[in-house]
Amino acid sequence: MNPLRQKIEQEIREYGPIPFSRYMELCLYHPELGYYSRNAEQFGKAGDFYSSSDVHAVFGHLLARQFEEMWHALGSPQQIDLLELGPGRGLFAHDVLDWSEKKFPDFFRALRYVLVESSAALRKRIKETLLRHLESGKAWCEPEVFSREKVGKGATSVVPKQAPKDRALAPEVPVIVFANEFFDALPVEIVSGKGSLRVDTRDGRFIESWVHPSPDELEFLDRYSVHPDSGERLEAPLAAQQFMDRIAAGIQRGFLLAIDYGYTREEQLAGRHRDTLKALRQHSVSGNSYEAPGEQDITADVNFTALAAAVEKHGMQTQRLITQSQFLMGIGEANQFGDAFEECRLPQERAKVALQLKHLVTPAGMGESFQVLIASKGVERERAESLSGLNFGRSSPAP
Repeated sequence: MNPLRQKIEQEIREYGPIPFSRYMELCLYHPELGYYSRNAEQFGKAGDFYSSSDVHAVFGHLLARQFEEMWHALGSPQQIDLLELGPGRGLFAHDVLDWSEKKFPDFFRALRYVLVESSAALRKRIKETLLRHLESGKAWCEPEVFSREKVGKGATSVVPKQAPKDRALAPEVPVIVFANEFFDALPVEIVSGKGSLRVDTRDGRFIESWVHPSPDELEFLDRYSVHPDSGERLEAPLAAQQFMDRIAAGIQRGFLLAIDYGYTREEQLAGRHRDTLKALRQHSVSGNSYEAPGEQDITADVNFTALAAAVEKHGMQTQRLITQSQFLMGIGEANQFGDAFEECRLPQERAKVALQLKHLVTPAGMGESFQVLIASKGVERERAESLSGLNFGRSSPAP
């Protein structure tokens, strides 16, 4: 029998039906048996899904160029932290650090790269991937993303830690917070016309029950989402909202850059992006999140209206939401994607990279599925708006 299923059933027997967010937390982040805690290979062709950094190093190369622009927009400080949330195996950090060292030496000297990863198995992979940068002190890995608090009858639920600004450097050191496909994997509440979802167990299988929605769930739907129609389910991503709130509260000066698949409240009002919860296994999508706990990814589309409101509450200035395609095309336009093709020596190498780049920017690939949210604090509006990633189609590069 699935060992994580046994642990979840034991918790339900002890404390009663659990919120769906708690079920999702255990499936993904249980310290030994959760999806992201296993030693299995979850990423890439042999795993269950691709992230942009799995496609080609050009994703990290382009973002390194954008981070360097952000550093300039902040006045080229002597020190800057780049804080990556949910860095997985560290491939993106490796690409950014190596490319910055090669192409942007002044930025690289000022940079400290902080990786925040909850999975011990993935932290081990990060140590292998970034050994040189970790040993030099250029990179630093922090272990925790979540803490837990009681939600009644002894049960606990996931909440974000007070981090990420509990950093070794002084708070006045500017920071760039980067989150690529991070918020879609945070636990969500599920709400329907019947109430708020609870997960129970009977005869060796999981069953669903419903309780009256909490004030927080109802307030979230009122402010940032919509109320479910009859027979419909919607996600209330309270953990993501709390996490973004704490991130923004900790940024005294700097940028936040979040890339994920998601939606705005206006799109939900138009009838789209409703009931987006899904399970991913071996590159196949399933609607059954109760199958094989800990052996499949569980995600939900990101509510960018809510995330933008969370950062604006703390004085951050948000830019218009753009697609990953627009963002990457804007960064690569100035040098005609030299970051992608510079190391190609043979025509077949250029052809392969062109196909990989196409996957990152075209609607058939990731380009139109993913949205990019950029927010800043302590940066002149004109300088923030001049970032090349925000200006695809203009004739001159950012100053």
